[in-house]
Amino acid sequence: MPLFGTDGVRGLANGPLTADLALSLAQATAVVLGQGRSADARRAAGKRITAVVARDPRVSGEFLSAAVEAGLASSGVDVYDAGVLPTPAAAFLIADMDADFGVMVSASHNPAPDNGIKIFARGGVKLPDIVEDRIERAMDGEKWQPTGAGVGRIRRFADAEDRYVVHLLASLPNRLDGLHVVLDCAHGAASGVSPETFKDAGAKVTVIGADPDGLNINDGVGSTHLDGLAAAVVKHGADVGIAHDGDADRCLAVDADGNVVDGDQIMAILAVSMKQRGALKDDTLVATVMSNLGLHRAMAEQGIRVEQTAVGDRYVLERMNEGGFSLGGEQSGHVIMSEYATTGDGLLTGLHVVAEMARTGRTLAELASVMTVYPQVLVNVKGVDREGVKHPAVLEAVAAAEAELGDTGRVLLRASGTEPVVRVMVEAASAEDAQRHADRLAEVVQLELALA
Repeated sequence: MPLFGTDGVRGLANGPLTADLALSLAQATAVVLGQGRSADARRAAGKRITAVVARDPRVSGEFLSAAVEAGLASSGVDVYDAGVLPTPAAAFLIADMDADFGVMVSASHNPAPDNGIKIFARGGVKLPDIVEDRIERAMDGEKWQPTGAGVGRIRRFADAEDRYVVHLLASLPNRLDGLHVVLDCAHGAASGVSPETFKDAGAKVTVIGADPDGLNINDGVGSTHLDGLAAAVVKHGADVGIAHDGDADRCLAVDADGNVVDGDQIMAILAVSMKQRGALKDDTLVATVMSNLGLHRAMAEQGIRVEQTAVGDRYVLERMNEGGFSLGGEQSGHVIMSEYATTGDGLLTGLHVVAEMARTGRTLAELASVMTVYPQVLVNVKGVDREGVKHPAVLEAVAAAEAELGDTGRVLLRASGTEPVVRVMVEAASAEDAQRHADRLAEVVQLELALA
C-alpha cells in the first residue's frame, strides 16, 4: 500500500505513523529535495540546504516534528522551526525564506489521535505524485550522513507568525472596520494567529475554539462542527462567523442569522468581487465536479466560466497552474487564491470574504444570495464493485434520471479511490426529487454491482 495518500502521509500517531517513520521520511526527503539545480547552485555559492518545519497543536505533533527535524538535521539540512502555525503559513514561509522545501505536521480536520506529514517543495508548492514516489523509494536507499560541521542546525523561527500576518494584511483590498466577526479556530493551528490578524485588519473579534490543549483539536468545533459558531454569532449579534479546521487550510462561514455559507458560496462571492476589481484571471473559476449546480448557474449569469476538475484540492491547483487562473477551490471550504497563496488558506479566504462585506456594505447573506444552492443528496453505496460504474444497467439508470431532471438537476456517480464504495450524488430543484433519484440510483448500483 502506498505511503503517501491524497494529502501527504497520514495515520494514527504512534500507530503506523511513528517517530521512526517520521525520521526516515525526513531523511529521504532531504536526499530527494536536496538535489537539483537550485540546491547545487546553493552549495556552489557556499550556502546550506534549508527547510521550514511547522505543526498544528495536537500532542503527537511534538514528538513527530522533533523526529522530522532530527532527520533533516542529521542529513545536513538547516531547519527553521516555526512552531505551531497553519499549513498555509508554512507554505508561505518556505517561499518567503527561499527555503529548499518544508514540512507540515498535521492531520488537518481529523481527530486528535491522528496525525500527518505534508511535504512542500521550493516555493511552498505541493509535491507531484512522481516526487512522492521518489521519496518513498529513497526511504530504503542510502541517506546523507554528514559529520562534524556538516550536520544541520535547528533554529527557532522567531518571526514566523509576524511574517505571515504581514503577508495576509498586505493582501487585503480594504480594511474590516465596523464589522463584528466570530472566529472558531477549531482548537487548532490558527488559535493564535487568526484572532490577531482579524483584529489588526480592523474587525471587532469574538473568539471560540481557541484553547488548544493538544487533545481537543476539531473536537466539536471548527469547520466540521458549525452549530457552536452559528449559536455564538446569533448570541453576540455579530455580522459574520468564520470557521477554520485544525490546520486552517479551510474556511466556512455563517451569516448574521446563523445560516451556513459553504465553500461554493464563498467562491461565488470572491469570484464576483474579483471580476469587478479586474482580479479574476480570464474571468474563470476552477471547481471540482462536486460543486453545486447553483454555482455553475450563478457564475454563468455573472459572465464567469467554471472549469471542472476531479475531487481534491491538488487537482484544482494543477488546473489553476496550467491555466494561470487566480481562484479555485472546493465545496468543503478549501479555497485557493493563487495571487497570494500556493495552497488553500482559511485565514486568507475568511479575511477576503469579510473585506468584501466591508467594501460593499452588504451583509454576508446578501452577498451569498448571488448563488441559489440546489438541494444535494449524497448516498454512499457500500460493498460494491467500484470499478463497475460503467455497467450498462447503471448507465441506463443514470441516463433516465438525467432525462427526467433535464436542466433542473445533475447526477454524479463516483467510485471511492480507497474502498468498495460508489458515491451517488444527485442535485435537483427540490430536496424530495434529489432524494428520490439518489435512492433509486443507489438501489440499481447495489443490485448490479454487489460484491459476492
